[in-house]
Amino acid sequence: MAEALISVVLEQLASITCQQVQQQVKLVVDVKKEVANLKDNFRAIKAVLKDAEERQVKEDSVKLWLDNLKDVSKEMEDVLDDWNTEILKLQIEKQKKEDGNALDTTKKKVCLCIPIALFKSGQISRVLFRRNIAQKIKDLNKRLAEIADIRQNFNFQYTKSGTELIERQKTTSFVDQTFGRVDEKELLVGKLLSKSNPEGQSPIVIPIVGMGGIGKTTLSQLAYNDKRVQENFKERIWVCVSDPFNELNITKTILGLLGRNVNSISSPLDAFFECLQKYIEGKKFLLVLDDVWNQDHMKWANLKLHLQKGAVGSKIIVTTRKEEVARMMGAPDNTINLKVLSDENCWSLFAGIAFANSNQDECRNLEPIGREIVKKCKGLPLVAKILGGLMCCKKEKKEWQDVLSSEIWELHTMEQHVFQPLLLSYYDLTPMIKQCLLYCVTFPKDHVINRKVLIELWMSQGFLVSIGNKEKTIIDIGELYFDDLVRRFFFQNFKKDEFGDIEKCQMHDIVHDFLQYLTKNECLIVEFKGGEERIELPNKLGHLTIMFAPKGRFPLSFDHCQRLRSITTFNCEITSLSRELILQLKCVRTLNLSDSDIEEVPDEVGVLVHLRYLDLSENRRLKKLPDSLCNLVNLQTLRVDGCGRLEKLPEAMGKLTSLQHLHARLCRRLKKLPDSLCNLVNLHTLRVDWCSKLEKLPEAMGKLTSLQHLHAQGVWGPKLPKSIARLKSLRTLDLEYVVIEGEGEGLRLSDLRDLDELQGKLWIRLEGKLKDSAASDAEKAKLVNKKHLLHLELWFDWERESESEGDDDSNQSSIQEAVLNALQPNSNLESLQIGGYGGSTLYYPNWTSSLINLKRLTFSGYDVCKYVPLSVLGYLGSLETLRFDGMEGVKKVGFEYSLDHQVILFPNLKQLDFSSMMEWEEWDHHDENDATSSSPTCFMPRLSTLSIFGCDKLKTLPDFLPRKTPLLQNLIIDWCGILSRSCKDRQGPEWSKISHIPNIKIQRKTVQKDGVWIEQ
Repeated sequence: MAEALISVVLEQLASITCQQVQQQVKLVVDVKKEVANLKDNFRAIKAVLKDAEERQVKEDSVKLWLDNLKDVSKEMEDVLDDWNTEILKLQIEKQKKEDGNALDTTKKKVCLCIPIALFKSGQISRVLFRRNIAQKIKDLNKRLAEIADIRQNFNFQYTKSGTELIERQKTTSFVDQTFGRVDEKELLVGKLLSKSNPEGQSPIVIPIVGMGGIGKTTLSQLAYNDKRVQENFKERIWVCVSDPFNELNITKTILGLLGRNVNSISSPLDAFFECLQKYIEGKKFLLVLDDVWNQDHMKWANLKLHLQKGAVGSKIIVTTRKEEVARMMGAPDNTINLKVLSDENCWSLFAGIAFANSNQDECRNLEPIGREIVKKCKGLPLVAKILGGLMCCKKEKKEWQDVLSSEIWELHTMEQHVFQPLLLSYYDLTPMIKQCLLYCVTFPKDHVINRKVLIELWMSQGFLVSIGNKEKTIIDIGELYFDDLVRRFFFQNFKKDEFGDIEKCQMHDIVHDFLQYLTKNECLIVEFKGGEERIELPNKLGHLTIMFAPKGRFPLSFDHCQRLRSITTFNCEITSLSRELILQLKCVRTLNLSDSDIEEVPDEVGVLVHLRYLDLSENRRLKKLPDSLCNLVNLQTLRVDGCGRLEKLPEAMGKLTSLQHLHARLCRRLKKLPDSLCNLVNLHTLRVDWCSKLEKLPEAMGKLTSLQHLHAQGVWGPKLPKSIARLKSLRTLDLEYVVIEGEGEGLRLSDLRDLDELQGKLWIRLEGKLKDSAASDAEKAKLVNKKHLLHLELWFDWERESESEGDDDSNQSSIQEAVLNALQPNSNLESLQIGGYGGSTLYYPNWTSSLINLKRLTFSGYDVCKYVPLSVLGYLGSLETLRFDGMEGVKKVGFEYSLDHQVILFPNLKQLDFSSMMEWEEWDHHDENDATSSSPTCFMPRLSTLSIFGCDKLKTLPDFLPRKTPLLQNLIIDWCGILSRSCKDRQGPEWSKISHIPNIKIQRKTVQKDGVWIEQ
């Protein structure tokens, strides 16, 4: 961590020196020599830091030396930040004068060390402030020189330390891998499916006990997602409990996962318990309580009492590290004591990761050393995965031998020796990524971490410095750091978006404990447990997290915490912030007060000039932001998502010249964005989704030359400015109602022609009836040139005329076809959705066959379409998922192929879905090869899942299922009355076509009659 701090300070020094030359200003007098000495001292110390950081674990004197170094580095970072802030203020003042046509005298070069220029109102204090900066630099330089001299006493080994991130291949899988738990999984599934009910007990509790990192949660997940378990339980609920055991929070989570709006329930615990009883009554449920520490029998008995209304056969899985908890919560006969993996299973897990990108010769060469390394995992799956992630990037035998011979293995003071391999992986990270990982300890255990939020937090702390990588943006560097930590298994439990990109993740408890061990003097999580609590905060505290603070004023004081860099709150009910409190936070970079009950932000927030990240999201009573907020010249991220009473943003926001990310989603009373917003030339992300009263975006949007991501779904204004078309850096354009064809001043399809940097997803919605000129307008959009665009959605939103005016509808479908042909995307496209087409037969654009990289294809909302031919789609070689949704007029789906040679149709299709096609009656399948050719057509050879939902008139299943889909594993038939009866009791007339499929789920159609749901 010290190396990263020094790298940041050196970068700051270089940046400030450069700015002083460019701006022709001299903010601090006679510090040129001091700056040079600073650089020399820091560079000399930096050369020994790798050895020092590894030795500090065993040598207290080295740790003390490093602590002193970090103190000086942090103080220097603050001083340099003050210096840089003065330069920013000068630039803003200069720009303001130029914009106001100031007198010629103000255009002369400014030398701020000339007293006469400054002895005006308000300027004396600034002179003193800048002299104070100079004095601090001199004082810190003396302290740093002493630290540099002391390093000679330790005989450190010198190393060349690089700070550049190596971009490794992304072929390594980060999917959670499991080896050696087959027997345990079958044992657990057997207990879950068991119909035994000793002494009428319901629900039955099944504890899983084992040490941290042994795989308790993974085993529970394997059983929870098993098909047999899914079919056996009507309701499945997963709750991360951790410590403390809070019955109210657990009950709220359960109700939320069952679809109950907990905000409508009155606050007493009994009201929630009563609601819980009502919701689970008569239902067979599976509840997982993951990571339980509580040994208070009364708390558990109180919760369990209200879970007894569930149907017989309901089960509760409890994972815990403590035998006492297992005995308290469940019957001894049901307890599963999880043991460590065998050496062979541990080796399989390790090798599957470490050798993912290696050839056979490399594997044979490194295997003997690898097996010795694996012995040090002590059979813990988590440790094996993390070590595998460490070794997968090392190809030389010496690198593997160095890990095996490391002195870290000799440490005996850490819990169960688990931290030893984690230290190896930690020390293998670059200094900057180490800082990013350590910051994650500010999240509570089990917290779901949003990837984009995490990167913005890293940025606010100065961890994303583009040293040696000037071509990448700060966000790009954050993405690389995150990916590196993913590949090394520091994160887990990934939640991905519809395109397979990671949105959210979690950290394993052991990793969290490890990070707390490394940051025990710098990071603190404070939990309020009720009553008056006096909490002493360490003087050198850098990062504070507060949980469960009661309703009222902010509960702590920071008058002696001079180096506090971040404050984060979770599950708090804070209503107000005092002015005195704000004034104590002058070094804070990150202030996260989200999801509280704050009514007003004090004006004093404007003095927090170091602040980079301010999150006030979900403070639903917050009506306005103070104008002083616009004095935060270093602010990079402002989040006010979900502030339902917020009506406007400060008019002077244009002064926030450093602002890069503005998030104002779900601010339903926000009426307009200030015009000054368009002066934020560094703005990178603007998100105003579902601000339903927002009439339009400012006309001068084209001035936001750095804007890359614009999200404004659900903003139903009459128009959006054409100036958006000038944003040539734009990568994301997520505007549901924006791109329309027609007359007027709003954004049109042709305005997209120069936005060739678009990537991710683009939604084009064509409203109303299209004119004959629409195809020409669409062609000018030049989608084919947008090679980074991976996901495209095209939607026709129009009302069909009456039957007597069918000719007009026919003309519309012809225009729509022409528009589709004109909107040809680049061949790099990976997913496509087309909706609302008005023709009677499904139309495929003439460029369909060119989509050689297309993986997902969806057709939806074709109300008048009666026939779906699939002839063209069979040749899309990369297609993996094909969906037809809401095509209510379709009567027939055709697989019409007549070929005189062997061909593979749909060669990589894995999932085929039909949904809400209420008029669909039959398949039109004609394959002459079956009768005439010795080389029959190969049809959907990799299909694994077929889903048919809401197709009430469909009578049969396709004939090709038993013959040409050998890998079909899953068949789902839901809300299909005739088809469900045809497969009734596994012996109906259609059963022979599907009897070979391992996993079949048939949900018969049900209707409500006299208040009772019955099968049809």
